[in-house]
Amino acid sequence: MSAPVQGSGFVRRLAIVFAGVLVAVAFAVAGWVGYRELVSQPIQRVVFSGDVDRLPHDALDALTHTIQSSPSPSLEAIREAARRVPWVREATVRREFPAGVLVSFDAHRAFAHWGEGRMVSVTGDVFSATDAGKLPRLRGPEGTAPAMVQEYASLAKAIAPLADPIAELRLSRRGAWTLVLESGLTLQLGRGPATPRVERFAAAWPQLAASHPDHVDLRYPNGFAVRKAAVLKVTPPVR
Repeated sequence: MSAPVQGSGFVRRLAIVFAGVLVAVAFAVAGWVGYRELVSQPIQRVVFSGDVDRLPHDALDALTHTIQSSPSPSLEAIREAARRVPWVREATVRREFPAGVLVSFDAHRAFAHWGEGRMVSVTGDVFSATDAGKLPRLRGPEGTAPAMVQEYASLAKAIAPLADPIAELRLSRRGAWTLVLESGLTLQLGRGPATPRVERFAAAWPQLAASHPDHVDLRYPNGFAVRKAAVLKVTPPVR
């Protein structure tokens, strides 16, 4: 007679477990439904943080309008829109319930103009932006921006004795370097290590400054050619 009692107890325990599972599922469903209701609400408050001061205010106003006018924008959609703001390198987005969103920006730090209409950052990233102020210009094949940023720093140090900053640095598809200084003086550096050639020229500059050259060819192994207007002469090596 004990077997039926044990069987009925097992059934009761099973029913209790099953009821507990149903309750847990009900709570989970209710929580999910509530969460979905919250995230589907229109966003009424947009807060920006991070490198906001270096971003154009009109672009931030336009982003705010886009976010608030969308019925239920996803966080990923907001992030993609934030990354399209000029000067933005990266953006992160966090929902602030019940009706807010926090967008944090990491902005590019401009190093130079890149070709026409774009910029290159201090880390060599090329991006679209305007109103960068007076900066040098880099021109080179796509994908060479990081190497050009590094080379610029070395060349700028080498040319410093002239007190004539670099206005433009060019790199040809064949790997040849050219410097244009703010005075208009052009230095043709050729391929290979360019800094030693500029250092050699800078050491000889006190002897050349009075002639006001407009073009110098530094591709010679032991000297360089100086041109002013249509006159070309070869300068002997500096000992």
